[in-house]
Amino acid sequence: MTSLTPSTAKRESARSSTPSLLDKLATVLPKGYKFVVHHISTPPTKTEPLCSAPPGERPDKTFAEKHFLAVSIDVKDQVASTKPALPATEASKASENKTGRVQAFAIEVFIFTTAFQTTFFVSKADSTGYLQLLGLPKGTPSPIREVCSTFLAYLLEHRYRKNTQAVINLFARAQGQYLYPGSVDNKGKHVLDDWGLVRWWCRVLNPLLETHKQDLWERAKGYLIVPGLEQSEMRAMIPRTSRSAKNWAIDQPLERISHYTDEFDWVPPRCLIPKYPDDPKCRFRDELDEEASKWKENMGTWKSVKTLAQFWDMMAFRQECSSGRLTGFVWLVFDPPGKAQQSQDAQSTQTTELPTPNASFSASNLPPSTPPRRRVDLSSRTPQASPLKLNLEASVSSTPSKKNFDPTEEKKKKKKKLTGKIIPRAPRVKTEQRSKLIKRPTRTAYYYWPEQGRGEKVVDDNDFKRIGEVLLHLDFSTLAKATSSTRRWIGEAGMGSKWGQEVVGKRSVLGQSLTNGTGGPGTANVLGVVKRKGSIAAGDGAADGDGTPHPPAVNVMSSNLVKRKRKDSEVGDGPTPPGTEGGPKVNVLGVVKKKKADPGQ
Repeated sequence: MTSLTPSTAKRESARSSTPSLLDKLATVLPKGYKFVVHHISTPPTKTEPLCSAPPGERPDKTFAEKHFLAVSIDVKDQVASTKPALPATEASKASENKTGRVQAFAIEVFIFTTAFQTTFFVSKADSTGYLQLLGLPKGTPSPIREVCSTFLAYLLEHRYRKNTQAVINLFARAQGQYLYPGSVDNKGKHVLDDWGLVRWWCRVLNPLLETHKQDLWERAKGYLIVPGLEQSEMRAMIPRTSRSAKNWAIDQPLERISHYTDEFDWVPPRCLIPKYPDDPKCRFRDELDEEASKWKENMGTWKSVKTLAQFWDMMAFRQECSSGRLTGFVWLVFDPPGKAQQSQDAQSTQTTELPTPNASFSASNLPPSTPPRRRVDLSSRTPQASPLKLNLEASVSSTPSKKNFDPTEEKKKKKKKLTGKIIPRAPRVKTEQRSKLIKRPTRTAYYYWPEQGRGEKVVDDNDFKRIGEVLLHLDFSTLAKATSSTRRWIGEAGMGSKWGQEVVGKRSVLGQSLTNGTGGPGTANVLGVVKRKGSIAAGDGAADGDGTPHPPAVNVMSSNLVKRKRKDSEVGDGPTPPGTEGGPKVNVLGVVKKKKADPGQ
């Protein structure tokens, strides 16, 4: 356990006093609506490194932490209001359900940490389509987008480490369903296309760039790459805000986020591409490894791809990015204070001596290799042998060597016959649930695992996979099946225990200020026009003397205003419509026309 400096301890106390995840979710969820949050996480576990190390270097020690956040809604109070939209059998089954709870959406995030970097990889995100049962007013911000953005910001804040870079990475690929089988059959589910999904994720991540804390991160930058598209087409997917041109770039940051580029002049492209689960670029990377020989793979080079630019150009012809389909790769990079200055100092102090060129050798015949480090060799600062190894060698040399050792004689000496009365051990009553998973250090050189940033349930990696497999074998095609599947998943994930935290939204929803006397949401102003308090426009209704507002009246056009167009010869013939004697004629469009003068005058 490392000791904390006064500045770090002050930051830790301030972070412990920050609002919890439930408080943050309540501020972005619609006011007056109840949600149930289920948050599962795993402790940091040692895993394979994301990127391969350059030739002759040791790979980074990496730890993985997994999070799964599911949000459910209570459908007992919503079945009656949505009865016309649902079959009678489904509404009756949902009303008879014990819990009346159905999952609305979920998100899965993996956190990979090393001594140099913290990477947040959004693995999956999906919805069931039953969020419409809440009957939110038109124009309300999407709770799915708000919860995803808030959850990522929460993890980013509680996994902050001093002088450590943070990266949020995901790839957007449109599919009918990711986490909820059968949900694509639900007519209420709105499945986005490729363009819409990439644009949606950029809108989810954009608030993290515009609201990042300046005391924690010196610089925050977003990157977007869609293989096969021009820069102008990719630029159209970025949200149009006042700071979007500064916060976003149409590029890839793989060279910027790798610490190997700060230590070497040139790094093979194979050592810059991370290995994420179910990632298109990772599958392409594996295929390039199979094509290359073992010697080239050890050298960090491929047979056909030599640079990162060639890698992304060939990604456009991959199955995941071709055949009319688009896959967007998004990164958010958060640099700690002083990182830009450190990289500039490293480049300024660089002293590399190039070898004298020889005419007998050409650059094409020599294989690409990783040049020596820029910085001073660490062997000069590291002792030749660690104190633990010296103590071990001293203890081994001090122990006398045994000659003519007979293992049977030592077994005879150690064997002892048990005699006496057998006393049974008294049983101990289990009064509290103890978990060995949480008995590990909170802070190490490779990860930071605060108590406030953990899930409601902390499970090991095997249980996390089992809970995910249970969800993938359920059915969410109808409301009755979805409520039953939700109840089963909650029971399986909670091991039979009751769990889940209720959250009531506090964010004012567009149209909630206009009520119909029952306290429910009123008519939403679709045009978004802000009206002054107390002003009554035409068709907006009025209030009685006691202040009870009337519902807005519908402006119906009277029948006498709709009439056929007369010819000039028919002017003055026939009876005059009531209410138009002596005045100008009014057409349907409301344009006032002057009365025609008599030709005889």
